[in-house]
Amino acid sequence: MDYQVELVARAFYDAEYEDCLWDAEAEVIKQDFREYARNAINLLNEDIGVLLMALDQATAEENPSRARAAA
Repeated sequence: MDYQVELVARAFYDAEYEDCLWDAEAEVIKQDFREYARNAINLLNEDIGVLLMALDQATAEENPSRARAAA
């Protein structure tokens, strides 16, 4: 996950500061962007979980025999 956090943090930083370099930035600024990245990743994971549950429910409603087979 640290690798993902770093990639997302750099992407956020690059979007915010087009003319600056991540590698030259102060560590305190990098930490802020890493925190933003962690929050974004966690929110996406929550949203994906909700979407998967909704998809399962919709599939079960459309095809009840399949839902019983999975249970």
